[in-house]
Amino acid sequence: MTKIGSTLSKVGKKALLCGSGELGKEVAIELQRYGVEVVALDKYENAPAMQVAHRSYVLSMLDGKRLKEIIELEKPDYIIPEIEAIATETLLTLEKEGFSVTPTADAAYLTMNREGIRRLAAEKLGIKTSPYRFASTKDEFEKCIYEIGMPCVVKPIMSSSGHGQSVVHTQKDIDPAWHYAQEGGRAGAGRVIIEGFIDFDYEITLLTVRHIGGIAFLEPIGHHQVDGDYRESWQPQVMSTEALRKAHDIARKITDALGGWGIFGVEMFIKDDEVLFSEVSPRPHDTGMVTMISQDLSEFALHARAVLGLPVPGIRFYGPSASKAIVVEGDSDKIEFENLEGVLSEPDVHLRLFGKPEVNGHRRMGVILAIADTVEEARQKADRAYNKLKITIHPR
Repeated sequence: MTKIGSTLSKVGKKALLCGSGELGKEVAIELQRYGVEVVALDKYENAPAMQVAHRSYVLSMLDGKRLKEIIELEKPDYIIPEIEAIATETLLTLEKEGFSVTPTADAAYLTMNREGIRRLAAEKLGIKTSPYRFASTKDEFEKCIYEIGMPCVVKPIMSSSGHGQSVVHTQKDIDPAWHYAQEGGRAGAGRVIIEGFIDFDYEITLLTVRHIGGIAFLEPIGHHQVDGDYRESWQPQVMSTEALRKAHDIARKITDALGGWGIFGVEMFIKDDEVLFSEVSPRPHDTGMVTMISQDLSEFALHARAVLGLPVPGIRFYGPSASKAIVVEGDSDKIEFENLEGVLSEPDVHLRLFGKPEVNGHRRMGVILAIADTVEEARQKADRAYNKLKITIHPR
């Protein structure tokens, strides 16, 4: 039986977020609805979740020693990774000491890099994936390119939001792809994965919830990416009955292997009725922000319930919905968003501004959400709202 005591008391519950971006902010809010004390960690001050948390710390979460010091000081009931770039070996040690890691420390460890999760899926579980190789040196990389064939996709084994990802079409792309992958890795230069290029009809995120009462699948989410970075998503993605059955089977296998409670974003490629596994995140997924308007329990609400050991007896899907990321490019710590009245002039359109303090390059700063009678209408509505938004970037 789950017990939650008075907030900030000796009988209260405490959650520590490893990562405080826009996804972590929504998780923090959902946990606080149940009276949970939230401590937020990130590598920069005033990250989105820090703005709503009870307390926060600034650190590199790849610094295992400092991460361990904070966790042992705070003694949280729940450690909730919100990003992949964490000293996961430290989490394994802390779990052995009795701390609870969501969904498990092993899941965080395996999914921190693409090699661990790809080998689990393809080599241990027998799940169909694209052909792949791993390389640690430039010579190995070039050899793997010719083994896989061109075109092929190159990614650092540790990166997110498309950083370091590129497509090798011809021999002249090989050298730039290697250097770009080395620059884009979360932990700096290192090992890369080379994947055979998949001729797919569409790709999906299948949000899968493991909770005290069993497992639940959300309506499949279709999405559009630019250089591996999410720009737009919609729900539901139309799929054949057979493809959806196979997607459920793959999601169940991979999440059962990872274990624990929480929401998982399982990414897959679909070609006709064939389904190939791509990646999995043991946490809310950026493409899943559409669930903030498409259903009664968002992916964040579901994650909070699952983490706290609460049941998910049913999820009410409201209807076809879409999300569109607000991406800002420039170098500024003074960004203004204008004509919000125009953005919100149509019914069933929502806006979330994440509260990120600055941009250096390009950065996702908000999202527009829309619901309509069809997915196409929802996407068009989100586009119209986006086109009304005016962004002013002031120099530092």
